[in-house]
Amino acid sequence: MLDPRAPRTRRIAAATTCLLLVACAALARAPYEGLESRIVEIAERVTPTVVHIKAIVKFNDRRNQVTGSGVIAHADGRILTNHHVVDDAEKVTVSVPGTKKKFPARILGTDKQTDIAVLQIEGEEPFAAARFGRTADVRVGQWVLAIGNPYGLDGTVSFGIVSAKGRNLELPDTLNDFIQTDAMIDRGSSGGPLVDLDGNVVGINSRGQGRGIGFTIPIDTALEVAAELEKGGIERGYLGITMQALDRELADYFGRPELTGAVVNSVVADSPAQDAGLRTGDIITHFGDQPIETEKEEDLGVFQRLVASVEPGEKARLRVVRDGKTREIDVTIGTQPVVDPAEEESDVGFHVQEITNNLVRNHRLATSDGAFVYFVARGSPAAEAGLFPGDVIERIEQQDVGDLADFRRAMSRVASRDRFLITARRGEETKFLLVKRGEREVTRPDDDPEDAGEAAIR
Repeated sequence: MLDPRAPRTRRIAAATTCLLLVACAALARAPYEGLESRIVEIAERVTPTVVHIKAIVKFNDRRNQVTGSGVIAHADGRILTNHHVVDDAEKVTVSVPGTKKKFPARILGTDKQTDIAVLQIEGEEPFAAARFGRTADVRVGQWVLAIGNPYGLDGTVSFGIVSAKGRNLELPDTLNDFIQTDAMIDRGSSGGPLVDLDGNVVGINSRGQGRGIGFTIPIDTALEVAAELEKGGIERGYLGITMQALDRELADYFGRPELTGAVVNSVVADSPAQDAGLRTGDIITHFGDQPIETEKEEDLGVFQRLVASVEPGEKARLRVVRDGKTREIDVTIGTQPVVDPAEEESDVGFHVQEITNNLVRNHRLATSDGAFVYFVARGSPAAEAGLFPGDVIERIEQQDVGDLADFRRAMSRVASRDRFLITARRGEETKFLLVKRGEREVTRPDDDPEDAGEAAIR
């Protein structure tokens, strides 16, 4: 309060100061009040497009309920979510905000390498669909919202900024350059959208790594992959090598401290790389006109994406350093082999996978022919016969097993037999295993995980 006994000029100055302080406080509040209103507006606009996904997933001989989120991409009911939310799902249902009905969903396609899946639901009326932005418009430091629908609780919203772009995570069989955000990606919000303050979806949330670190699939990648999946599948370029990063110490040891690139660790037999003459120890410095820089293992993702982006059958020029000399090598890019192997379940308690290049490399298999045993149920006829995970089935009775199609045919021929012989490769040994049906019952869990109380959140 002003002192009435103070000189008039001092009272005027004090009053002016008070008015200025009030005005400054009001101006300081105004931007934040505008931001708050904007966040509320965008959340209310986008939340109706964010769905809750429930999948019944079979893992070995158990069925679990998995939940996650997704975003409606088209008014006809096409939904974007994560591959890992619906991977190996036998049944998928979707809950849409504003309706109590649960919609059965078809999986139109999934892609493990980008963690994208496309679902389809059918409704009598058009669905509220999201609006999409462009990855190029996303800037580090801009405000974003991560929106999910975990537990079927509509509109779980967190607020933050884009922390980084082009993050390469050291994850097996992953091709993404993620957007990093400190907007919290809650458990069960995987597959939901990352949204800018114009209401545009700029990414599909993939994984959280604790408070302040979440990773989102760039929307350009998600939409491109979704379009390919809807057409029937994705063909990616393939070279046929394994690599390691060329860090400064290794470059210095090679006598080229200024050199950048990736070191070839191995060359796959009968691959495009072998046909072109690449060798173990070569240092790839350029792919076409693109220089290769790999200081850390996660940097190898840039090179992998370059190769994958080339149409199979097209030629590419590599610049390599071999024995200290630079040379150029032309290679015809091949088609990437299957990354996520197909699986088959038998009726005597074991499951098999098709043998892929990754499976050969990871398990050091001597051949790519056969069917790889990855699960054997305890107490099953297969277990009683002595079949182990890691065995490679080469023959069933007199039927050779070269792949999963052979396996299915062979199993159908012995379906009515009380016993049959499996010939399997275990390391360097051949095992002859006599499977006898009906020796013991395999105890299986309740097939309804909701009743059994089993659930997982992704």
